[in-house]
Amino acid sequence: MKISKVLLVLGVCLAVVASSAFAADKKPVVIGLQGPITGPWAYEGQMAKQSCEIAAALINQKGGILDGRMVEIRVVDDAGEPKTGALAAQKLVGQKDVVASVSTYGSSVCETASTIYEKFKKVNIGYGVTAVRLTQRDFKYFFRTCGRDDSQGRFFADTVPAKFNAKRIAIMHDNTAFGKGLAEDTKKALDAMVQAGKVEIVYFDAITPGEKDFRVSLTQLRETKPDAWYFTGYYAEAALLVTQAREIGITCPFIGGNAAINDEFVKIAGLDLAKGCYMTNEPLPSDLPYPQAKEFLKAYKDKYGEIPSSPWPIYAADAVNIIAYAVDKTKSTNSDVLADYLRDKVDGVPGITGPIGFTAQGDREGVPFYLYVVDDQGHIVVSK
Repeated sequence: MKISKVLLVLGVCLAVVASSAFAADKKPVVIGLQGPITGPWAYEGQMAKQSCEIAAALINQKGGILDGRMVEIRVVDDAGEPKTGALAAQKLVGQKDVVASVSTYGSSVCETASTIYEKFKKVNIGYGVTAVRLTQRDFKYFFRTCGRDDSQGRFFADTVPAKFNAKRIAIMHDNTAFGKGLAEDTKKALDAMVQAGKVEIVYFDAITPGEKDFRVSLTQLRETKPDAWYFTGYYAEAALLVTQAREIGITCPFIGGNAAINDEFVKIAGLDLAKGCYMTNEPLPSDLPYPQAKEFLKAYKDKYGEIPSSPWPIYAADAVNIIAYAVDKTKSTNSDVLADYLRDKVDGVPGITGPIGFTAQGDREGVPFYLYVVDDQGHIVVSK
């Protein structure tokens, strides 16, 4: 009897060891994340890192992909700089176990990075890159989970002049691929109204990102007496612009593009100046109604105590999800197989940010936009 028990325990132990050895033989599926972990956009980069890791953890909790292989996120910092972006992409394509990359935040950074991925035939999905021209280069391996600047420009034209009864529009950008692109697309979207005499673009010019004093440009803008002011650059400059604009007497509504306002903007500008600032944006995480969003946001909040304050980290998480989905469905990590599947077969796949599908160019299909405002408590909410 005792011998039987010993043999039984020994058998169980051997089975556990064998099972563990079998699991250990299954190498992880490695997905790269290239983003601004440091630098001026580090706030966004850190949220993207956390979001991708949460997405991978949720996949792994459900058994992983390819019959039990776990998903691993490998992070490379591009510091939000085009030159460093190319180096970061080079680093990821040089790691043979990286099957595809989530890359990156910032259209100018993505432009250089995606060229490297294309050269080395590696699928890469941008998550915060909205410049239209990125998908006009006939690249096979580039996709994005976010929307495009021309869609946002049309939304501005359809929404802002009517809401604010604004006939005199000021548009300011920062000469980056994203900022200038959105400004030009917005100007183009307003053209019919300009030709009809309904609105006038009284200011269209650029500031230099990274500077701290914008009073010269703001004084020029003030003299045009705008009814509404649209800034299409990033949140660090947006906060300083609002602060300095109010100091010199610019009182018209400030509307930021979809990189201009997040919790960091409110922190830098201060609640008194941030409240009442508007933003054109894809749906924020708190406004996503999908079951996948509720699951993701709960997991994120359980770990970090709050949810992301901008949409871009969520688009990064969905990039992880759709790469993992494609690998699992095709049973392949081959870049050509994955690129063809994403372009031709992915259509309406449930995601955190809604159904995911791509056009022949690699653009995300059907991304909506809302007008947001910073409320009296510093929360970013849908404008009524």
